[in-house]
Amino acid sequence: MAKILIVDDDPDITFAIELFLKKAQHEVQTASNRADGMKAIEDGNPDLIILDVMMEQADDGIAMAQELRRQGCEIPILMLTSVGKVTGFTYDEDQELVPVNAFFEKPIQPDILLKKVNELLAKR
Repeated sequence: MAKILIVDDDPDITFAIELFLKKAQHEVQTASNRADGMKAIEDGNPDLIILDVMMEQADDGIAMAQELRRQGCEIPILMLTSVGKVTGFTYDEDQELVPVNAFFEKPIQPDILLKKVNELLAKR
């Protein structure tokens, strides 16, 4: 069982992901914004972070990932976003701009999410 932090301002997405992860026997914590997410990481030391791109600010998730990596944080980050649907831009992994371990567009199928979560946890 791993500790997974979900940082997303959409309660429906957070609830659905939390359900899937708990069913897979993971311990789940949630935060709805960047500040609460950073505090949860400091307090809870999760094994994996699932992070949204757009929260209070359009780039909160990207800025949070960049800040974590600058601080030396090596926790795997799986980024989920619907930013492509909103902006028309396509985003992908870029270790300088978007320093995450995996990047998926929302909505994501539960089996694909769980497979990637397990892959990232196994690498840790």
